[in-house]
Amino acid sequence: MSQDPPAQQVDAAPRVQEPARRWRLVGPGIVVAATGVGAGDLVATLIAGSRFGTTLLWAVVLGVLVKIAMAEAVGRWHLATGSTMFAGWRSLGAWTSVYFVLYVVIWGFVYGATAMTSSGLPLAAMFPALPIWGWGMISGVVGLAFVWFGNYRLFERAMTALIGVMFVIVVGLAVIVTPDLGEVVTGLVPRLPEGSAVYTLGLVGGVGGTITMAAYGYWVNAKGWRDASWMRVMRLDNRVAYITTGVFVVAMLIVGAELLHATGIALTEGDRGLLDLDEVLRDRYGPVVATLFLVGFFATSFSSLLGVWQGVSLMVTDFVRTRREARGQLTEGAAERSWPYRAYLLWLTFPPMVLLFLDRPFALVVAYGAFGAFFMPFLAGTLLYLLNGRRTPEEWRSGWLSNLLLAGATVLFVVLCVDELRSLVG
Repeated sequence: MSQDPPAQQVDAAPRVQEPARRWRLVGPGIVVAATGVGAGDLVATLIAGSRFGTTLLWAVVLGVLVKIAMAEAVGRWHLATGSTMFAGWRSLGAWTSVYFVLYVVIWGFVYGATAMTSSGLPLAAMFPALPIWGWGMISGVVGLAFVWFGNYRLFERAMTALIGVMFVIVVGLAVIVTPDLGEVVTGLVPRLPEGSAVYTLGLVGGVGGTITMAAYGYWVNAKGWRDASWMRVMRLDNRVAYITTGVFVVAMLIVGAELLHATGIALTEGDRGLLDLDEVLRDRYGPVVATLFLVGFFATSFSSLLGVWQGVSLMVTDFVRTRREARGQLTEGAAERSWPYRAYLLWLTFPPMVLLFLDRPFALVVAYGAFGAFFMPFLAGTLLYLLNGRRTPEEWRSGWLSNLLLAGATVLFVVLCVDELRSLVG
């Protein structure tokens, strides 16, 4: 996205410059992609496919390009400056700290309940001995224990396994429903059917990640990539991850188009809509395919839970450190053992359990939607500013393509933010 520096600057890590070795290092991008695609994104993609077929396929491709640009920008900031995302935000003024605290407290409280509910839904469908809230609590506590006692290496392996399950099952479903390849190809031509504007923006903006995109740089550092000599590896990692995510979302769009569009079947809004698809699959293809889909549903939900539990807790830890004027980066494993990290893990897990019984009070839903809608334009806009500023070494500042994509992302997410707020007020 920016111009590569002279070869001698890249050769600081010669041991990873061979293509085969770079491929084996791919990991943090898989983590951020697996975290960013949740059950709600799958429902939104399915609904778009059920209403417009594969006409909006081009929007998914555009969304992949936007997210590649944003994740690359986050990783480039960490590697080029030797700093962290929150250190960059803090340089913009105290308002970023105020925003971040409000965001992670309110968002984390409601997201914790949402993630546990989403993980509990497929488990309750497969094993009805416990209700959704019971499986949700178990999922939250298992996620807490895994992240609390584990390390980044184990976490990355688990996330890679989960996204592998997601990918194989969803792409397999897309093959089973036998799509019309001619229609799929024509969906790559940009066009807007009547009434599709909001769905199009949602597909472009929803291909993998919100606040967890900012966590990508922390996962890059946790992998051991800490300077610009790892830039090429990071870029390969990022592109592989989001291309994989794009294929995954395209597969869900095809499933929605082939199974639901022609028959006019409507899905319930929210994560429960995936249970509607489970019933459709059970009627058409039998219990084995339906059960496999529920396994993929759980892998999608639980990977998002684990990613937020680990990644956003790392961001909270960095926030506390920068407030205390700490210098340098944390050594490997130090963040996971710190009290801010573990305190936020507890905040994500136990207080939100109350909402599993109260069914998320309206005021909290409004606050969650409002703060969530504001984060992506904040991230895109601040990246655009920071990566063209003096704190970024000149050779790693954004080139024209990165600036174009980040500026476009900022405008896109502002429009989505306004639409979200308008729907909430309505």
